[in-house]
Amino acid sequence: MIADTFRPGVFVDAVRFVADNPGLILEKTLEHLELSLIAIVIALVIGVPLGVVLGHLHRGSFLAINLGNVGRALPSLAVVAFGLAIFGISMANVVFALVVLAVPPIVTNAFVAVDGVDPDAVEAGRGMGMSPRQVLWRIELPIALPLLFSGVRTASLYVIATATLAGIVGGGGLGDIIVNQASYRLAGVTGAALCVSALAFTVDALLAAVQRSMTPPGLRGRIPSLEPDTSTRPAAV
Repeated sequence: MIADTFRPGVFVDAVRFVADNPGLILEKTLEHLELSLIAIVIALVIGVPLGVVLGHLHRGSFLAINLGNVGRALPSLAVVAFGLAIFGISMANVVFALVVLAVPPIVTNAFVAVDGVDPDAVEAGRGMGMSPRQVLWRIELPIALPLLFSGVRTASLYVIATATLAGIVGGGGLGDIIVNQASYRLAGVTGAALCVSALAFTVDALLAAVQRSMTPPGLRGRIPSLEPDTSTRPAAV
């Protein structure tokens, strides 16, 4: 018997596995997308208001930036293990871990985007008699939206790639195939991994198109596609 180990032809076998099991791949991909979408929506509800408010008040730069650093360093598998005590073996446990992963880049980008709006534009709005809420909605948010959206792209990539952990705790998705080499063999594991990669690239390309459509022509090419480097930004007073 030939051992089920990596060999040069394994990618051919992986593509053949995907082609031979379209129903399984479609079902698991839809589960993967559903799980990712739930986590991203919850993270947006939490992260965007927090980052926008902190940026508008020019307060909390330490919190926003270090939250992003902690989010990148925190192992998602450890969060899943911690969530077992609260949620048990369920999809809710994985959603919790993915939300913890997605919130930091959203908060950081939202803060940096709003905090970095040209002060002259803000002062012009105030000079026209706008209230703080009007300044936020009519000036700061429209200008900050492209950079804020790049945080959504970053979070989406993190979530889609990490949602494979759902297979460990019965949460569904393509991770069910990846963690079950005994049933699907190496070809199935590799095929599912390729599907996750393709899904992440596809979602990122779609979000990039949306981000570009929201970016004024004069700013295109200067808005980063991923989370910005905030290490040189001075702390807000």
